[in-house]
Amino acid sequence: MNLEKNNEEGAFELTEQNKGGFFEGAFGRYVLPGVVIQSTLIGGGYATGREVVAFGGKFGAIGWITGLTILVGFAVMAFLMFEVARLFRAYDYRSLVKQILGPFWFLYDIIYFLLAILMISIVVAATGSILESTLGLNYWVGVAIIAALAGVLNFYGTRLIERFKTFGTTALFIGYIIFGILVISSTWGDAKEVFASGDTSFVGEVSMWTIIWTGMLYVGYNLAVYPAALFTARRQNSLKQTLLGGLIAGVLMTVPWFLTYFSLMGFYPSEEVFTAEVPWLEMLSGYGLWVVIAFGVVVGWTLIETATGLIHAFIDRVNFNLEEVGKPQLSKGKNGLIAIIALLLSAILSSVGISGLVDIGYTVLGYAMLIVYGIPMLIIGSYKVIKALKGKKADTEVDNSVSGK
Repeated sequence: MNLEKNNEEGAFELTEQNKGGFFEGAFGRYVLPGVVIQSTLIGGGYATGREVVAFGGKFGAIGWITGLTILVGFAVMAFLMFEVARLFRAYDYRSLVKQILGPFWFLYDIIYFLLAILMISIVVAATGSILESTLGLNYWVGVAIIAALAGVLNFYGTRLIERFKTFGTTALFIGYIIFGILVISSTWGDAKEVFASGDTSFVGEVSMWTIIWTGMLYVGYNLAVYPAALFTARRQNSLKQTLLGGLIAGVLMTVPWFLTYFSLMGFYPSEEVFTAEVPWLEMLSGYGLWVVIAFGVVVGWTLIETATGLIHAFIDRVNFNLEEVGKPQLSKGKNGLIAIIALLLSAILSSVGISGLVDIGYTVLGYAMLIVYGIPMLIIGSYKVIKALKGKKADTEVDNSVSGK
């Protein structure tokens, strides 16, 4: 019996054991993996609008091309990860990366750790800044809140994290739609002028390759958030589910980007907005205190989701290693403690500020992640998926010939 058949049977048993719940049905197979990736991705610079400025918004009227590049890249990489994980039952990131890097898997480990700490640092910096600006809380109170909540979520584990992220993503989409409508409806006239004139004045003349490459680089450094969804991919048991799951993930991950981008165009090329640590706060400043507070609550939730997802993926990786050497997994208390320690280390790094972390750290590690994960997944991952499809086709032909069809 080939690998494909083994995987389908294993996944079927898993589904049968947990059948009946909302999270174990179609939602869990098609939507939940994308929800977890999106909720991990959205925090930090993305939720604040800082990343959208740096990776697309700054290009003004033609920045939407970067957005389309990001959408395609996110969807393709999500599908490949889901399908390779399904084929080889690789549901922690070390097992997955071994399939595409072989003995050089440790390179991903190094880059992932550095990028995870960097992303959590941005989350910490953003949380402190946003809660200070919106709710009047001391910067370090915001840091303490995110550390405590991330610790609690990792203490209680997978089931609570899945539900927390699902509700958070729902609130995020509702919030972003409301914020987008408020800003876009009142500034659309200015945005139309930007598009009509082809304004790219914030960066000057720019080549099409630069615009597309910026989107590819954005996808590259965000590859670190993908392993956060591996534990949810266990429910997927067919190529159809991983293909649709990847497409849904790409859309979920990119809709907030486009809402932010079109909102930014109403202010282009305002230095006040485009150089702000939290551009969304600048864009929402004229809509009343309740809007700013609502933004703080919604974004605060997403920041906690990001930190939780990155740390949970790391904890899964450690637990898998412990199982390999015959030792028990980490206790709930140790899971929570790891989360808190990681956040405290990130809090020290967060003193650099959001802009510095995004502009410098993301670029360097983005290239590194493309080299050690993005390109190998595109080449080797695609090869393994195609090989599995050919193997399945050959098995079908043999079965048909034996049965006389």
